[in-house]
Amino acid sequence: MHIDNITLTGKQVRLEPLNASHLPGLAAAIEDGRLWELPVTFVPHPRDLPEFLVQADAARAAGKELAFATVDLASGRIVGSTRFRCIEAAHRRVEIGATFLAASSQRTHINTEAKYLMLCHAFESWGCNRVELLTDERNAVSRKAIQRIGAQQEGILRHHMVMRDGFVRNSVIFSITAPEWPTVRQRLEARMAEGFVSPA
Repeated sequence: MHIDNITLTGKQVRLEPLNASHLPGLAAAIEDGRLWELPVTFVPHPRDLPEFLVQADAARAAGKELAFATVDLASGRIVGSTRFRCIEAAHRRVEIGATFLAASSQRTHINTEAKYLMLCHAFESWGCNRVELLTDERNAVSRKAIQRIGAQQEGILRHHMVMRDGFVRNSVIFSITAPEWPTVRQRLEARMAEGFVSPA
């Protein structure tokens, strides 16, 4: 697994390695829906984006994360961010997370195709054995979206994370394994071909 900056491009979405030029567009995406106020996520406040980038760069340099700006090709707008997290090259395991989208881009094609691009890279370029996705137990919309991608729920990590408001959350963990990927890929491609609208 070579953890290099890469651009992943689909028919309607491009995932660009996060850099300073993306921050104004990312701030606008976060302000669309005041995403930093959501209690079940860690979306940064627009004023905290410089530190957000510093942390992302440090994690990439350590070989543990790879962050992207999510671009809607039709409009050219930056509509959010996502990343590979908890990269474990020795075990060929990775998590897809830290994902957020502007309110106006939620429940559209964006999330589905972005996840598809990342899963393709994880399984077909990196040769991963497993991809994990985690979400707050309280986030029913996110849980349904992950299940619709084709991930299997494995369990609940109790008292797993401390949220910004001090709430100690339980995290629901899902995964897709390499043997499952061909079926999941076929399903995602069929949904995208049909103009599937993602629930999150």
